[in-house]
Amino acid sequence: MSTFTIVSLVILVILIIACIVLYFLGKKAEKKQAEQQAQLDAASQTISMLIIDKGRLRLKEAGLPAIVVENTPKYLRRSKVPVVKAKVGPRIMTLMCDAEIYPLIPVKKEVKATVSGIYITGVRGLRGPLDTPQKKKGFFARMKDKASKAQK
Repeated sequence: MSTFTIVSLVILVILIIACIVLYFLGKKAEKKQAEQQAQLDAASQTISMLIIDKGRLRLKEAGLPAIVVENTPKYLRRSKVPVVKAKVGPRIMTLMCDAEIYPLIPVKKEVKATVSGIYITGVRGLRGPLDTPQKKKGFFARMKDKASKAQK
C-alpha cells in the first residue's frame, strides 16, 4: 500500500469518529435546550408594558443586575444581546429579549409581553397587531431589482 492510501484511510477514520462524536453531543445539547425551554415556559407570565427603548448592548453596559453578569460565562460577557427598557407598572426595568422577536418590539408603544424572569419570550400588540418589519433583501435580490429597473 502506498503512503497516500494509508494517509487517506487515517483521515477518513478520524472524520467518521468526529461525526459520531458531534452527533451525540448535538443530541445531548438538544435535550438540554428542550429542558431549559420547558423551564422558561413554566415560569412565564403575561405583563403589559410600555416600551421606552431597545438596543443591542453588551451585558455590562445594559444595566442588568450584577448576578446576571456574574452567572454569564466569561466568553459571552462581551457579546451584544438584545435589551429592552420598559415601564412595567410604576417601575422602569431593563429586560433581555429573544433575538427572534426583537425586531417585532415597537418603541414607545404599549404591548403585552410574555416574560420569564428578566427574559422576554413573546410579544403581541395591546391595541391591534404589531407592525412586522420588512425583511432585508439579499445582495443578489437587490442586484436583480437594479437590473430590471435599468432595463425599463
